[in-house]
Amino acid sequence: VSQQLTGTLALAVFTAALGSLQMGYSLGVINAPQKVKRTIVIERHYARSLGVYNEELARRGGGNATEHEEPTDASVVMYWSLSVAIFAIGGMVSSFLVSFVSDFRGRIKGMLYINVLAVTAGLLMGLSKLGTPYLMVIAGCAIMGLYCGLSSGLVPLYIGEISPVKYRGAMGALHQLAIVIGILISQVIGLDFLLGNDDMWHVLLGLSGAPAILQSLLLLVCPESPRFLYIKQGKVEEACKSLKRLKGDYDTSKDIAEMQAEKEKGMKEAQMSILRLLRSSVYRQQLFVALMMHLSQQFSGINAIFYYSTSIFQSAGVGQPVYATVGVGVINIIFTLVSVILVDRAGRRTLTIVGLGGMCCCAVAMTVGLAFQDIYSWMSYLSMAAIFLFFEIGPGPIPWLIVAEIFSQGPRPAAIALAGCCNWTCNFIIGMVFAGAVFIVFAVLLFGFTVFIYLRVPETKGKTFEEIAAVFHRKRGAPPSKPQEEAEMVQLKSSTEA
Repeated sequence: VSQQLTGTLALAVFTAALGSLQMGYSLGVINAPQKVKRTIVIERHYARSLGVYNEELARRGGGNATEHEEPTDASVVMYWSLSVAIFAIGGMVSSFLVSFVSDFRGRIKGMLYINVLAVTAGLLMGLSKLGTPYLMVIAGCAIMGLYCGLSSGLVPLYIGEISPVKYRGAMGALHQLAIVIGILISQVIGLDFLLGNDDMWHVLLGLSGAPAILQSLLLLVCPESPRFLYIKQGKVEEACKSLKRLKGDYDTSKDIAEMQAEKEKGMKEAQMSILRLLRSSVYRQQLFVALMMHLSQQFSGINAIFYYSTSIFQSAGVGQPVYATVGVGVINIIFTLVSVILVDRAGRRTLTIVGLGGMCCCAVAMTVGLAFQDIYSWMSYLSMAAIFLFFEIGPGPIPWLIVAEIFSQGPRPAAIALAGCCNWTCNFIIGMVFAGAVFIVFAVLLFGFTVFIYLRVPETKGKTFEEIAAVFHRKRGAPPSKPQEEAEMVQLKSSTEA
C-alpha cells in the first residue's frame, strides 16, 4: 500500500513541477534562439530607450524586423547580452542558497517564499514597455535567474523525498518534462503573430511569473516532506500524517524505521554545509558523480545548439527555421514522456549511457552532414535527422534525479545546491564561450562522459536512499552500513511480533 499512487501525491508532484514549468518558460523566453524575431523586437526597444533607435531604424530600412536582422549598435548588443547573461548568473548565485532555504522553514514554504521573486520579475518585465525597457528587463532577468536557481534545486528535492521508491524515477523525471513543456509554450506564444511582436513582447516576458501565482495557491494544500518533518524537525506524528496523506491509509512503521535509521546515521556526522561537503572524504565519490552528471548535461552542447538552432536549420536548408525549432520542442516533450515511462524500468544508468552515446553519434553526423551538404544534397537530410535526434535522446532529467537519490538526508540539500551551481555555471560558460555550434568538440566531450558513466555511476533503480549510500560505501572500500538491517531492528523495537 505504501507504493500506491494517491490524489494528494499527484497534486503535490504537479504543484512542485509548476516551478519547473516556470523555469522552462523563462529559459525559452530569455535564452531564445538567435535571429528569432522577438529578440530583434526587444533589441529595437532597447535601441529606442538608449537613444540610438533612429540610427538603427535607418540601417534596417524602416524598422520592420525580420528573422535575418541583427543589431548593429554596440550598446544594444551589450545590454541584450547582459540581459541573457545575468539570468544565468542569478541562477549560479541562488543555487548556493538551496540548502539554506529548504532547511530553514521546509520544502513547501521554501517554494512558496521564492515565488515572490518570480512574481516580482514578471511584473518588472511585463511593465518594462512603460518605463526604461533595458533596465527593467535586465533587473527582471536577474531576479528571475535567482528564482530559477532556487527552484531547480527545491523542486527535485521535494519530489524525490515524497515519491514512493517504485515511482521515484518517473516522478523525478516530471521535473524535466515540465521544463521542456515550459520551453515549448514560450516558443509557441512567442511566434510573431501571437506575442512575439512589437506590441506584445512585454506581455510575453511578463507571463514568466504567472505560474508562480497558481503554484502559491496549490502549495497551501500540499503536505510537507515527511523526511524533512521526521529527520530535520523530529516531528514524528506530523511525519506519519504526511505519509498517510501522500500514500494512503497504511502502516507507516516501515517508512518511519527507514527514516529513523537514516536519522541515527546522520546524527553521528557533523552538520553538512556546502563547505563541509566539499571537504568530506565520505561523500567525495557521490559528489564527483553528481557534478560529472551535470557537466555531461551542459557540455553535451544541448543548450549551445538550441541557442544557434535557427542558424543551423537555415544552414541545413530549412525554409522556416523558427517552426522547425518549435517542432524540436514538440518531439522533445514526446521523448521526455518516454523517459518518464522508461526510467524506472530500464534504469537511470542505462538510459544515460544510451542517451550520451547517441548524442555523440549525432554530433558526428551533424558535423559530416553540414560539411558535405553543398557537395551531396542528401547530406542536408542527414544533418536534419541528426539535429532532431540530438535534442531528443540526451540525459534529460536523470542528472537532477541522481543527485537527489545518491545522497542521504543530511548532505542532500548541500549536494543539490552544489550540483545546481555547477549546472548554471556550465550553462553560463557555454553561452559565453561557444560562439557557434562546434559539434566535433561536443562529440569528444560526450564520448568521455559516456565512458565515465559506464565505469563510475551505479544503478539506483528500485533502491532506497540508504541502499544507494551502501553502494558507495562498498566502492570506496568502507564496511557496509547495512541500512536494511538497521531499519528492521528499529521497526522490531516497536513491533508486537518482536
